[in-house]
Amino acid sequence: MLEQYRIHIEHKGRQHQLLNALLALATGVLTLGYPNFLYLIAGAYLVGLGLLFVMFKVSPTVAAIPIVSGVIIFFFPELIPATLATFLAFFGFILLFGFQFALMGVLTLIIAALIIANPDSVAYLVAIFLLFYSISNLIRYYQNWKSDDTIIF
Repeated sequence: MLEQYRIHIEHKGRQHQLLNALLALATGVLTLGYPNFLYLIAGAYLVGLGLLFVMFKVSPTVAAIPIVSGVIIFFFPELIPATLATFLAFFGFILLFGFQFALMGVLTLIIAALIIANPDSVAYLVAIFLLFYSISNLIRYYQNWKSDDTIIF
């Protein structure tokens, strides 16, 4: 007697990708518009990113890193360059080695090094990173949507 089982797992990675891209886009635009409020904008983005990771059941260690970074930025705004550079370096290595998104990983590592080298322009460097990251995520979302013919909101 032959029994067949079919397991269907629906992965909503595209929904995660879209929300992540929209969060990064809004944060990048706000950072360009209001660079003096970087500690509020960047702290809120990092906490929001961590909560987004928790919501989509990403590894707890990976989800905790942006939350801790955001809380550090809220309580110690003078540590913004070091905290953001450390977070971007960690995130760059994840993009470079983990998610097969090598170009964005290298760009993230370069931006982290530029933040350490020139901490006075941290707001604009973070805005550039967020805009590049959101645009690349939106492009990948559109490419996946075109190849799959379904859209997930």
